[in-house]
Amino acid sequence: MVKPKHLVSLNHQAIESPNGRFFVDPGNGATFDLSDLRVCSFRTDTVRQLYHGRLRQSVLGLFEKPGIVQFAGAHWYASRIGRDSGFQYSLQNADLGVILLIKSFHVPADQEGHHLKIELSPHFIQEHTERELQFHLDVWADDVLTNWSHGGVAVHVACDVQGWTPPADFETRLHCRSRRVRSFHGIDEMQWDQQAARYGRGQSFLFGSAGGMQLAVYDKTEEATAKDRLDYWRHVWDRSGCYDPSEPVTRIELRFHHSVVNQFADGSVDTTTGEQFDMSSYEGVYQHLSALWRYGMDSFRFLLRPGYFHPVWSVLARQVLEEIPNCVEYKRHYKSSDTFSGKNIELLLGNFISCATRHQMTKRNTWEAIKNMPFWEIIRDYYHQKGKDEKELRRHLYQLHDERVVRYGRAV
Repeated sequence: MVKPKHLVSLNHQAIESPNGRFFVDPGNGATFDLSDLRVCSFRTDTVRQLYHGRLRQSVLGLFEKPGIVQFAGAHWYASRIGRDSGFQYSLQNADLGVILLIKSFHVPADQEGHHLKIELSPHFIQEHTERELQFHLDVWADDVLTNWSHGGVAVHVACDVQGWTPPADFETRLHCRSRRVRSFHGIDEMQWDQQAARYGRGQSFLFGSAGGMQLAVYDKTEEATAKDRLDYWRHVWDRSGCYDPSEPVTRIELRFHHSVVNQFADGSVDTTTGEQFDMSSYEGVYQHLSALWRYGMDSFRFLLRPGYFHPVWSVLARQVLEEIPNCVEYKRHYKSSDTFSGKNIELLLGNFISCATRHQMTKRNTWEAIKNMPFWEIIRDYYHQKGKDEKELRRHLYQLHDERVVRYGRAV
């Protein structure tokens, strides 16, 4: 199979340039202006670092019963997990953005094996350089294992763009070796990395298998809204200087299993020294992520016509990971009502009214108590976004109060 070619790209002065956004099809003279395609973010989105070693027996004592435990100078939620993960226990700290999967299902606790996998969220990755990140990973590994070594790393690299959404025939024009293709059109529920995101409309695609290399293309704005993470991502996208909150963001994400990364390490050589690269850790693979991205974009080929890449794919394939600054100032951003899914507010009001009727509170007293809540403004703004002013919100609450009394009684 002949490798597709890229169209001729020109800059704003109509001079051929590898970074031009104006494309010309040399076969038929068709032109494509991609000036409106804006890259809002290009970064590592997920890191899963695997470790090999002998399990410290004292660690197993953390899981005698589920709950909050103290470990490595921080609080974690300790629990047993399902066999599908390959591990028996987990320590999770969502505030840090870290999950430790501990004790392999396939190796006895008193034998050496891959007893630890550490998963990092986007916000933890953003806060640290690759060296700082690896330092934290290795410190946690030292607290869990003895005689440990890096066992491989899986990474997800994501490019978030505006000005382009996958066309209706995207699936038929995307060529790849993998026979496994999943597409979602107008769905109400989908599965991303073992976490359910429920939303309708839009088109989402997943090519490849989880044990190899995958390409995911989906509406990141909808997915972030469904998970109540839109505030965080808006902050990330704002840093690009080209983000428009009124437009949706499309994510193009390449997911590399650790076995794929290991294959690259085995097949790559430093041309000056002749030595192979060590890509068993995130710090080791980081400098090669741009090359992995180009390889992935070349493996999953979105074609304009036979023999030629679509110009959108040409722009995306050019992306290079920026160097992370030595010091990143991280500010806390509070949730705003216009990005809130609203589920927690609805649950809050329902539970609050149940408690109010149980304590024989009148509708008026219930209304005044809700207005005295510290997050009353969020509740009010949320319903304002839904077209209800304060008077209509009060009427809505009174209706919920009456319904609760009639259906279930007060002292229940």
